[in-house]
This record gives sequence, structure tokens and C-alpha cells, in this order.
Amino acid sequence: MKKSFLLIAGFFQLFSLFASDVTLEAIDDCISFRGKDLSAEYHIETRSPDGGVSSKNVAMFRRDATDEYVILILRPEVDKGKGYLKQGEILWLYEPKNGSFTFTSAQERFQNTAVRNSDFNSSNYARDYKIVKKSTEKLGKFGDCAVLELEATTKNVSFPKIKMWVSGDNLIRKREDYSLSGQLLRTIAIPSYQKVEAKWVPVSMTILDHLMKRTVNQKTVFERTVVTISKPSLKPLPDDVYTKEYLQRVR
Repeated sequence: MKKSFLLIAGFFQLFSLFASDVTLEAIDDCISFRGKDLSAEYHIETRSPDGGVSSKNVAMFRRDATDEYVILILRPEVDKGKGYLKQGEILWLYEPKNGSFTFTSAQERFQNTAVRNSDFNSSNYARDYKIVKKSTEKLGKFGDCAVLELEATTKNVSFPKIKMWVSGDNLIRKREDYSLSGQLLRTIAIPSYQKVEAKWVPVSMTILDHLMKRTVNQKTVFERTVVTISKPSLKPLPDDVYTKEYLQRVR
């Protein structure tokens, strides 16, 4: 009996050690590209609670070292040429019809989807959050994951509270985004990643928007957005990609 108790105690102690070993710095390091330019294509498909489907194709160019990105909308045709330029804390939205740039916020929805503009940012959990609770929990095929509950240390974030499930390779497999009052706003599942040199980029992400819902046959149906990321590349990009002039001349 005593031996069984010791084995169980050791088992849970191992779980505890696994969770305590996971750091925000390690998570950031897996999915950020500090010395590289990251480019990729995103396909964003949204299914509304009433069954309507819309989609967008965008090209993303990101330079983590200088906290910059450019997003260029490729499809649908009606939005082609629209774009975003982020330089540090400043984010512009470009409208090609009149050639205008307007300020927008990283916290805003990207083109009326469940994706936020901040979702294109480099990973900065260690800079923007602190861990307030750690535990361990099984998550499907990923087995035992560290569960981290985070609170923001700055106001410049889209979600003041986050809960995330991290597998043993320091990759986020599930994330819940909360308001300051504790209301669940989004749930994100990241089932698979693709390796780009020594780093990782999601293959796809599924986002459930808990603010966009309706009851169908006595069941709550949430807006569902699937983001598929393809053609990731670390090929160096010219400095002028991260400028207003680039968005003005690219179609």
C-alpha cells in the first residue's frame, strides 16, 4: 500500500515538474523568427452560425526583429489590394480605391473575421504576460500538456487573460482568450505545425468565436474560422516591403 502511494505521488510530482519547466520564453522561441523575415500565405475561411461561408486569401510578410509586418489581401477580388502595415505600435489600413491610409488597432478584428490583427504579430508572451497558475492536463492525442493561465502585464494586448495548453515540445495546442472580467471570447485549436528551419509555424488553426453564436435545434453554434497557412519562407525581403509605398504599388 505504501509503495503504491509513493508511486502515485511520484507520478503526480513528475506532472508538476513538467508544468513548472514550461516557460513563456521557451514558447516564444519556438514560434518567433527574431533574425529572419517570415513570409507565408493565409487562407481564412469563416462559417457563420447560420451556415454562410466566406473566405479570404492574404499574403503575410513579417520582420520580428523590428516588430513590422505587411498583410496584402489577394482574394476576394472586391478586396484585392487592401493591406495593412505595422511598424512597432503603429498599424495602418490601406484602401487602394482612394489610396488612403487610416490608423487601426491591433485589437480589431481582421476583415470582420474571428482573427485579430494582433494574431499576425510575432510571439511575445514573455514580454506581454505573466503566468499566474500552472497545472497539467491531458489533451487528446497530445497527452499530458502544461496548462498555463496568463494575465497581461500591459494594456497593449487584445486579450487581458489567456489560458493555453502546451505540449512537451513547447508548442501551443489549445488557447482560450478571455476578457478582463473572465468572459470566454475565443477558443483556438492548433492541431499541427510545420517546421521552418529550426522554428515552427502552424499548418492550420481553428477559431471558435464565442461572441458570434446562435441556437440551432437547442444547441449553441459558434462562428467557426479555419486559418490555413501555406508556403512559409524565411527568404530575406527588401526593406522597402515594410513601407506604405510597397502597398501602394503592389496589386
